Amino acid sequence: MSDEARIPRSTYRLQITPEFTLTDAAELVPYLRRLGVDWVYVSPILQAEAGSQHGYDVTDHSRIDRERGGEEGFDALVAAAREDGVGLLVDIVPNHVGVATPAQNPWWWDLLTYGRESRYAEAFDVDWEAGDGRILIPVLGDSSTADLVVEGDELVYFDNRYPIAPGTGGDDAQAVHDRQHYRLVDWRLESTDLNYRRFFAVSTLAAVRVEVPWVFDESHAEIRRWFDEGLADGLRVDHPDGLADPGGYISDLAELTGGRYVLIEKILEGDEPLHPDWPSAGTTGYDALAILDRVFVDPAGEAPLTALADELRGRPQSYADLIHDTKRAVADGILQSEVRRLARDIVRAGGIDATDDEAVLHDGIAELLTCFPVYRSYLPHGTEAWTQTLEAAKQRRPDLAAVLDDLAAAFQRTGTAPSIRFQQTSGMVMAKGVEDCAFYRYTRLTSLTEVGAEPQEFSVSPARFHELQAHRASVLPDSMTTLSTHDTKRSEDTRARISALAEIPGEWADALGRLREAAPVGDGSFENLLWQAVVGAWPLSRERAHAYAEKAAREAGDSTAWLDVDEEFEARMHAAVDAAYDDPAVREIVEDVVARLREAGWSNSLGEKLVQLTAPGVPDVYQGTELWDRSLVDPDNRRPVDYRARVTTLDRLDGGWTPPVDDEGAAKLLVVSRALRLRRDRPELFTGYRPLVAEGEAADHVLAFDRGGAITVATRLPIGLAARGGWGDTEIELPGGELVELLTGRRLDGGRIRLADLLSTYPVALVTEPED
Repeated sequence: MSDEARIPRSTYRLQITPEFTLTDAAELVPYLRRLGVDWVYVSPILQAEAGSQHGYDVTDHSRIDRERGGEEGFDALVAAAREDGVGLLVDIVPNHVGVATPAQNPWWWDLLTYGRESRYAEAFDVDWEAGDGRILIPVLGDSSTADLVVEGDELVYFDNRYPIAPGTGGDDAQAVHDRQHYRLVDWRLESTDLNYRRFFAVSTLAAVRVEVPWVFDESHAEIRRWFDEGLADGLRVDHPDGLADPGGYISDLAELTGGRYVLIEKILEGDEPLHPDWPSAGTTGYDALAILDRVFVDPAGEAPLTALADELRGRPQSYADLIHDTKRAVADGILQSEVRRLARDIVRAGGIDATDDEAVLHDGIAELLTCFPVYRSYLPHGTEAWTQTLEAAKQRRPDLAAVLDDLAAAFQRTGTAPSIRFQQTSGMVMAKGVEDCAFYRYTRLTSLTEVGAEPQEFSVSPARFHELQAHRASVLPDSMTTLSTHDTKRSEDTRARISALAEIPGEWADALGRLREAAPVGDGSFENLLWQAVVGAWPLSRERAHAYAEKAAREAGDSTAWLDVDEEFEARMHAAVDAAYDDPAVREIVEDVVARLREAGWSNSLGEKLVQLTAPGVPDVYQGTELWDRSLVDPDNRRPVDYRARVTTLDRLDGGWTPPVDDEGAAKLLVVSRALRLRRDRPELFTGYRPLVAEGEAADHVLAFDRGGAITVATRLPIGLAARGGWGDTEIELPGGELVELLTGRRLDGGRIRLADLLSTYPVALVTEPED
């Protein structure tokens, strides 16, 4: 990143959709500026599949999505941002393109038309040998092509249309099909036989090879224009771990943008560092989210909640064993085609004896992918992950020791096809096996099962939190921090309420037992997850609760699954959800738990939000979360936002209103606006990091730090604090002289101050020297 690159002091993420366009975003800029936002941060805006709600299925890199406002909408957003002095961060998708509707994607349509002779054959990662020279498209309801028809120069299968290569037409649809450069196959074969690389397990998202110079240039021409013409200020890069050479790609982006601000969506596992040589500002903040959550979790709840989870599952549950099993199921199941591709690559490269038993080869590759401890390596950097992988794989499968040694050696030969592809594939197995499966099975405290987090890490002490923040300030000061995103399993306020269960584990066990008795489902682990979601997001509509339950149960894959639905189980599951609305006894239990957690959830939400907004890093606010937002997993967290209500509430706050902490959520908007404005308007107050330690009987309930003039004080573990009778004699040392608490406007005398006084109105405080 160049020394001249502008660094955001904060960002605000907007989901640009056909219903909320770039034009709508432009109209929102004045409100965001008043809120205190420094940069607007938008989801992908290049042309995507018609009707796409997320934009990650780009079909044409050459233009702005027409449904999302098109060029006119983008120009309006840029103009509004420049008028109000707001920066613009844009999400881009380099790894894959949308191919669900081939005619919408010019590159894919050309590939299907001309096959290996297509100019775009080099752009896609197709193993032609595995498909007898044809691209396998998993779309048929069975293995029959009897329903194919010819319409003009297209082959049509129900709503699916495909090109007919020149000179291969005719009246017999099946005969025409057999002459094409693609072959339509049973949709079930995508797990085993697919011969093009994709995004995770989504066959309608075909991977592209941006490591090829012309592919990079043509797929980034419009993006380059944004920087050449001064329209964008930075980029968020989606899933760089899927690329052949992430570091090379980030370097290419640095050149394209002139060294502007670039963030990468990178999941860091445990103490894994971000690659030190990449010219990026940092990650999109999941690593920060995990620590922010855990410092507000009571460590005393770990043992009883673990015991409850073990009881519900019927046996102790090792997280390491769980993720091994779920990752291995993915490698053997929905990503088996990737394992088979790796086997072909390694045989072709001469990395292993081609006469070896194919099943043993597949077994060994799947085990190495399963045991890989991080998303991927970046060879030659990161060889220590391979040492750990090989040791773990041989410990679990000593019968495969010889082939594992041979495979590991071959996969570590830097720059070879097998080495590159293994690095691209390990993250796919991790994402599908852990985030999209294990996180729905490991249910002792579901606020901990979040993207980028380690669920077995239950809580973080204030002392450890301070160490980590000081490290962030030193190493990644411009990296993003976040609490909610379009990908989080639960929004920040939902997690904040669920986290409070760690303070009342016995009460939760009792309530859950009564819920299971009154509305039995038959899967204790899943019921723990379901009812935590219900009380965390309550009140939520019946429709939202049913949709979440179905997705969560199928992702878990224990009692039902996407491809093997257990109708009897799901009937019981939906009956349990209905009981929360229709059965007075069940509803009473839910509402009693919610009442017990409500104030603690508010306190945790305000505390965590203020800490995120003022701690080291660049804080992002996800759309609408300046008020309470109790969303669940996508698409629930992409619901439309009522900005009129937020504008009205901000008007009242700016008129001098000191709101109560209640269901309306105005107190959160107060915290967000005051913290964002301070961060934007007085950056000199955020140049350091010094922990502040309270003294007194309730000192463990305080999290406080001084950023160099901006002082944050937040309440931890509020149920325990109330049980001990409040703050008592607990005090904290503030700088001397006159100070102001920005949330209430109260003037303070510096020095030692009682927390009972400082936090008499809100469970948080933002203190600094007055400007006047």
